Amino acid sequence: MKVGVVVFPGSNCDHDAWYAINQNLNRPGHTASAEFIWHDAHSVGQVDAVILPGGFSYGDYLRCGAIARFSPVMQAVKKFAADGGLVLGICNGFQILVEAGLLPGALIRNAGLKFVCRSVGLQTVTTNSPFTSALQPDQVLALPVAHGEGQFVADDRTLDQLEAEDRVAFRYIDHCNGSMRDIAGILSSGRNVLGMMPHPERACDPLMGSTAGLGIFESMLAYTQQGVLVK
Repeated sequence: MKVGVVVFPGSNCDHDAWYAINQNLNRPGHTASAEFIWHDAHSVGQVDAVILPGGFSYGDYLRCGAIARFSPVMQAVKKFAADGGLVLGICNGFQILVEAGLLPGALIRNAGLKFVCRSVGLQTVTTNSPFTSALQPDQVLALPVAHGEGQFVADDRTLDQLEAEDRVAFRYIDHCNGSMRDIAGILSSGRNVLGMMPHPERACDPLMGSTAGLGIFESMLAYTQQGVLVK
């Protein structure tokens, strides 16, 4: 699996994602590599998946993800997603996906207006996706969060549709930011785009205290290599 990690001005988790793929996922029996894609690129190149990493794209001076959505690379990402390519947006990447219209809803200031930076419990809601098929239903993952605007909101119709179509990928089990229905990650209607606020790339190495995030990348690897979900 070849992964393109998009680098926006202000990205600060791009190297974390690069390391997770090249060092933690790429091991005997797993062929995976990652390369960086600059924000002004007009193509994502020959990759199997794209990661929009966490950080503060363009300083988040207007609204998180609102400026990054206009970067030239996002037109290429949209086309890549429309053609069925896997796109994973993490934290700021999730915000960019929402601003770009690739995922519904919005991400606003956390309840209590405080920046949250700690490990949280995450419940796996669906395993029917290229990002979660290596996980178990209701499996709880310990993943870190680090965000000030991670509260997911949407109208009731959108929330009902996400649940009815099995597109809620993860829920918080400790109500860390006030997200509606405790939603921590959602899938696109085509199930090939995932946005999530917790950081799986920061939980892929034993030295970090958790390797729970590897399951997400292993799911992506299996899907891109075999074209089917892990059973």
